[in-house]
Amino acid sequence: MFKRILVKLATALGISVLFFPTISVAKEDFAQWKLSLKPLFLSKGVNENLADEIIASLNYIPRVIELDRRQPEGTMTHEEYLSKVIPEWKVKKAREKFKENLLALRKAESETGVGARFIAALWGKESHFGKITGNFHVPSALATLAYDGRRAEFFRSELIAAAQILSEGHITIEDMKGSWAGAMGHCQFMPSSFLRFARDGDGDGKKDIWSNKSDVFLSMGNYLARSGWDSDGTWGRQVKLTRPLSEYPVGKNNKLKLSEWQQKGVRRSDMSDLPNVDIEAYLIAPGGEKGRIYLVYNNFDVIMRWNRSHFFATGVGYLADRIGYPKIKL
Repeated sequence: MFKRILVKLATALGISVLFFPTISVAKEDFAQWKLSLKPLFLSKGVNENLADEIIASLNYIPRVIELDRRQPEGTMTHEEYLSKVIPEWKVKKAREKFKENLLALRKAESETGVGARFIAALWGKESHFGKITGNFHVPSALATLAYDGRRAEFFRSELIAAAQILSEGHITIEDMKGSWAGAMGHCQFMPSSFLRFARDGDGDGKKDIWSNKSDVFLSMGNYLARSGWDSDGTWGRQVKLTRPLSEYPVGKNNKLKLSEWQQKGVRRSDMSDLPNVDIEAYLIAPGGEKGRIYLVYNNFDVIMRWNRSHFFATGVGYLADRIGYPKIKL
């Protein structure tokens, strides 16, 4: 209560809440608040001893709140995104990692129907091939965000999911590390996504997305497969237009067959005809009329379920195409 009064007073006086000295008060209130989590953990099957251990491990992290409040607005153009986020050195690294992990990637492909190159591309985009996974204690980060209140319900549910993961024995409390927002491991799953999509790739009884690549790749493939991936198709393609962009219907509500796009003057990027395949697609222009234009298919929408950004989804497709193996239809 005292914390809220201080926040209101700071706001009225024009003082930044982020820099107002309330951390000690927050910690004191947080220590009481986290005790209320125990019944929630128990209701999901977490045993009492573990529930107590989890609660004891929870610490208020001011840095998490700072990062949540200061998320930068995206200012890059689409072309800058492709060149800066997926530069040539990263394409080279993706090809190297693809070859190094080919057996595990192909196993995940055979079990999920999702092309190995797409799994590798997502792996590279999400965690730089497992190199950047975050070093925040996930239960504490989630508890901090749930306590803060801006998106309390969402992060409280994610914290409960994290407790369920710990109850199942997939990771220890101290090793459950991830981003400031609670995304975990090589594939940066939120706890709720872990419960829905994580898989045991090597049969050891654990779903270890923090260090076991077999589990990582199978889990990523399973996410896409269960989200509607078409194993016979690709994500889309860059195209050229024979008329100004303004003369074309753009966006997901304007799906047409490839033959219809062909009639409207849409061509492959080398100006050859589009594939003669009975499939629907829609046109997107993430870089505007002067940027790259794409025809995208069902699998693009599936990637968008992972991250709802045209930049992200085209980036995954671009990197997967640059990996270039194996060849598939379209």
